Amino acid sequence: MRNDPFERLVRGLYSAALYLLAPITVYHLIWRGFRQPAYLQRWSERYAIYHDPPHAQTLWLHAVSVGEVNAAVPLVTALRRGRPDLRLLVTTITPTGSERARALWPDDVEHVYLPYDLPGAVGRFLDHFRPHAALIMETELWPNLLFGCRARGIPAYILNARLSERSLRGYRVLAPLVGRALRTVHTVAAQSMADAMRFVRLGARAEQVVDMGNLKFDVLVPEALEDFAGQCRARCRGRPVWIAASTHEDEEAAVIAIHRRLRAQHPDLLLLWAPRHPERFRSVAEHSRMAGWQVSTRSRARWPQEHDGVFVIDTLGELMNFYACADVAFVGGSLQPVGGHNLLEPAATGAATVTGPHLHNFAEISRRLQQAGALRIGSDEAAIAAELEALLADPAARQAMADAGRALVETGRGALARTMVLLQPALPPVR
Repeated sequence: MRNDPFERLVRGLYSAALYLLAPITVYHLIWRGFRQPAYLQRWSERYAIYHDPPHAQTLWLHAVSVGEVNAAVPLVTALRRGRPDLRLLVTTITPTGSERARALWPDDVEHVYLPYDLPGAVGRFLDHFRPHAALIMETELWPNLLFGCRARGIPAYILNARLSERSLRGYRVLAPLVGRALRTVHTVAAQSMADAMRFVRLGARAEQVVDMGNLKFDVLVPEALEDFAGQCRARCRGRPVWIAASTHEDEEAAVIAIHRRLRAQHPDLLLLWAPRHPERFRSVAEHSRMAGWQVSTRSRARWPQEHDGVFVIDTLGELMNFYACADVAFVGGSLQPVGGHNLLEPAATGAATVTGPHLHNFAEISRRLQQAGALRIGSDEAAIAAELEALLADPAARQAMADAGRALVETGRGALARTMVLLQPALPPVR
């Protein structure tokens, strides 16, 4: 309730703490900027300071980084096709998310960074862009942002909503505030019933939450995928190929050790390596050279060279194409307690997939893929290497996993259509 004294108290304390910590955000941006220079740019957007006049009303979608932007692609495509009259605004928090959004939608979708959750910044942002509705992807629960939407009559939807047990525990300190903020949301469209129940435990009302299914199953396979994969494989001249995708810094030594072990059995094996963060592109190339392998990169060579041991994919937006070039895939963020990354993209392209044990962000998807026979999970570096080794030696097993993965993705589709129906009442009449 808007006149809830306890809500005013906890929100006031939260906002006061954020204002006290605001100077630290500058140091944070500078510190991140040493590793990724894009963090040193466009600071005014981080504090919702705009120099152009207020906009005509927009439909606003927030996707924190690359993974959420990619998950939103089918939704944005459907909105642009069904409602070309709407002005679309996409916000992100990370520069990599920003770069991906701008690459996907360079002309007809506007992009800015989401400001920090300071009441003044949130108010300026909402008043400047005047959203018809707020479409928030996955798990971005910023209390002042949600309260600001309520104050302006902007319906907020949390789409493809997920909440792991670990994240639920992380919200424990702010649960009284976050729970009240959740109750301002029109609908929490959860990825699964388990996610839906965790949102209720966090404070959402049961009638606000629906199990909508996972938008990631509606992944769009690139139209030219087969041509791309054919050209890549032609350059590989029959060499066995594996891909290490979305790896984090603490997983890089493991990737090098696994590649060394696999090449003992397959001396001409090629590793396609796609680090999760652009600031690691140069480092993984250098580490691979130091390990004694010839290395080329996507940005400098169109395809792997004849004697390459490692080909670094140092571009954004091409990962699905390169999954289709590999005999077997390892998806990172899973050897360390990151929580895993999208496992449906390799499944949709027909890549036999191996991952590590830390999958709390993709618990339901990993369970379904494993149950279908489309995923193998290794408990540690040695187990992952063994699984990759076995699959490289067994084309029939790889094909069975590929077929199972594609079939599961096809049967899982449908969340996009249900989401479009859900959003219809929030959209303005066609002009």
